[in-house]
This record gives sequence, structure tokens and C-alpha cells, in this order.
Amino acid sequence: MLRVEKVHKSFDGFKAVNGAGLEIKKGELVAVIGPNGAGKTTLFNLITGQFRPDKGNIFFKGKDISRLPTHKICRRGIARSFQIANVFHRLSVFRNIQVSVLSQQGRSINLFKPVDRVAVEETRKVLESVGLQDKSENIAGSLSHGDQRILEIAIALGNEPEMLILDEPTAGMSPDETASTMDLIKHLAETRGLTILFCEHDMDIVFDVAQSIMVMHHGTTIIQGRPEEVRRNEEVQDAYLGAA
Repeated sequence: MLRVEKVHKSFDGFKAVNGAGLEIKKGELVAVIGPNGAGKTTLFNLITGQFRPDKGNIFFKGKDISRLPTHKICRRGIARSFQIANVFHRLSVFRNIQVSVLSQQGRSINLFKPVDRVAVEETRKVLESVGLQDKSENIAGSLSHGDQRILEIAIALGNEPEMLILDEPTAGMSPDETASTMDLIKHLAETRGLTILFCEHDMDIVFDVAQSIMVMHHGTTIIQGRPEEVRRNEEVQDAYLGAA
């Protein structure tokens, strides 16, 4: 579904991504790991169109998306959450998701049509899929940190993506919140047939959840493979995991 071929991205001479490669099959749960500064977030920014690669190509469902703007990549079926929760804090939970659903449908709120009648059923389905239906009228800014992260995933789902990219989805969460969030992510992958690419620092989570793991170091790909293959790799142990 997604293929990243030898992409490069530099900032003022610093090579943030230096020939990285990645392959993801439809329906896979894939993790990208690596030390701080390895280039993980920059790679995600390249895939989703925030940056354009200096060299290399990115293909989604066989089509080159390397130079497309973010909104066109989103329209093709890739949605993303960020390291810091990115929600409309003054709107209700329902409205946050409704805006996303309307955007996906290419619609806006009509001044002559009551907002309560627009994309209501679609919004409710997204709310139920992430377990926020009981908090639909809560103001987003009043939610706990964990629920705000879940809301951000729900906003991404409102775009009806085929691939969901999650940048540290459990950052700042308690152990209980972390466990429930990862259970939700696995559930969404299974029930919606989503392909999910995520970045996570907790190695227990990565090796428990991911079907495939790509390891980055100094902007390049050390290895991509099944969890046990990655765990045994000596270069990965030296660069990131430590001694076996």
C-alpha cells in the first residue's frame, strides 16, 4: 500500500532523512522506531506532505505522492495524528469530529441549514468507534490528556482514511491510558481494515503490537522486518536496543 524509496530531506545542511526506505502492506500495523533525532517525525512529514523530499519517491497504492500537497494526500486516503494533541479546544467533541466528516465530504456548514442536522449519523458512528459517545457534548479542552489523544484519532477517522499515521499516540499517557489506547488502535485496524503506521518510544508496546518494525538511525533505515528479526539484529542492538 505504501512504499518509500530512498528519500532524503535536509535542513540547512543537516540530513534529517538520509535515504530511508519503508514498505507497508494493506492491513498491516507497522512501527517506526529509533533514537531521538533519528528522523522518524520528518519521515512522517514527508509521507503526509508537510515536507517534500529532496530526493527519492513515495508511492501510495501505486501512485507517486512525493510532491503532492497535504490536502491532496489526505483525499487519497492517508490521515495523521501528531505528537501533541491537535484538536479544536473550544468546540465540543461532537463538533470536532463533525468538522472532519464535513471536510472529507467536501462540504461546509451551511448558514441556512441547522448544524445539528449536518453529517450527524456519520459523526455518531465515529464517536462510537472510539468510545467517546458519552462525552460528545463535552468541550474538547476539558477532556483529559488521554481522551484528547483519542479525540485526535477520531478526527483522523472522520476523513475515512485507508491508512492512519500516528506519531507517538500514547505520549504523556498513564499506563492504563496507554494500554486502552493501544487496544483501541488494534481494534480499529481489525474492524475497519485500516493500515496503521505509528511511532512509539515504548518498546514493550512496539514489540507487542507491530506486525512489522522499521528501525531508523541517523536518518536512514537499518532494517525493516518482523519483531523477532528486528530484536535479534546486532546493528539494531548496538544502535538502539542495547545489548541482548
